[in-house]
Amino acid sequence: MEGLSPGDADLVPQVVGRKEMEADEGKDGRQQSQREAVRIRTLLHVLPRPKETCSFSPSTNVLHYEDRARDTQTDEIVALKKVRMDKEKDGVPISSLREITLLLRLRHPNIVELKEVVVGNHLESIFLVMGYCEQDLASLLENMPTPFSEAQVKCIVLQVLRGLQYLHQNFIIHRDLKVSNLLMTDKGCVKTADFGLARAYGIPVKPMTPKVVTLWYRAPELLLGTTTQTTSIDMWAMGCILAELLAHKPLLPGTSEIHQVDLIVQLLGTPSENIWPGFSRLPLVGQYSLRKQPYNNLKHKFPWLSEAGLRLLNFLFMYDPKKRATARDGLESSYFKEKPLPCEPELMPTFPHHRNKRAVPATSEAQGKRCKP
Repeated sequence: MEGLSPGDADLVPQVVGRKEMEADEGKDGRQQSQREAVRIRTLLHVLPRPKETCSFSPSTNVLHYEDRARDTQTDEIVALKKVRMDKEKDGVPISSLREITLLLRLRHPNIVELKEVVVGNHLESIFLVMGYCEQDLASLLENMPTPFSEAQVKCIVLQVLRGLQYLHQNFIIHRDLKVSNLLMTDKGCVKTADFGLARAYGIPVKPMTPKVVTLWYRAPELLLGTTTQTTSIDMWAMGCILAELLAHKPLLPGTSEIHQVDLIVQLLGTPSENIWPGFSRLPLVGQYSLRKQPYNNLKHKFPWLSEAGLRLLNFLFMYDPKKRATARDGLESSYFKEKPLPCEPELMPTFPHHRNKRAVPATSEAQGKRCKP
């Protein structure tokens, strides 16, 4: 695993930021070269990290938040993501370019901020400089002594929904929502991160590969081979996240695509043309032998949850993507207006002893394992 070392603080990197890109666009439409566009400054003083916290996702070519650093001009703590270049012969990976392009367009309190792109002495050393968040929800769920209360769950979910509404209004699908891609600051602000699989979409919707979204959070239409992807796949994942926060464990922890489909059917019943028009024409339907299960078991899974909470879960878990809840529907749900009311982000508990505890060994094998659900 590669990362910056304290000795790298002496490098004089090139930093490509939002202001430079905007300046480029405003000069009679002419694009300046990278050398003309960048600022040159010593940006980073790398801070010590108590434990190795890097994980690698093959789909994004990015090593995740492996270092912290201090901006020597602003004194701000930032997070670093290193772009993986060891297998690239033709420049920066397209997935990383997509992530950079999208994040430079986005500014929202509940979306992780890309501050700039740092290039070291060689193009093999490219880092994304991100706003620093102290912890991710997956590590908290694994290590916190007491589970989140329902009021705290509502606070988290509302923030994720606000970020999703912003993305979807800007015609962007995240395509990899899961608890490990949700970060939280010490002030309780939740931010959606990791846009390596995100895509902008338009009308008409262009075909996209169904092999996206971590298995446990993957919508049934993706499992059944659709190439027509809309914001509804993010909303299914949102339902899985809400359920996981409420139950304190993953809702649908499948071990394979066949197992994942079976878990969904066990929970929600067998889909049909009546409830999901077009279901029988999905490309992979014939590859599955679906059990006959006529019942929706969400109420049995969450017997203590209010009717409003169950309605929201059912809305998020609609089989028909066209009928599934939108981010706006979620934000307007009566579930967030009933007691216990969502707590304020500033009142969310902090867990200084559980920061970055999802440590993995610094080996390629461990990195490969980590990206599995």
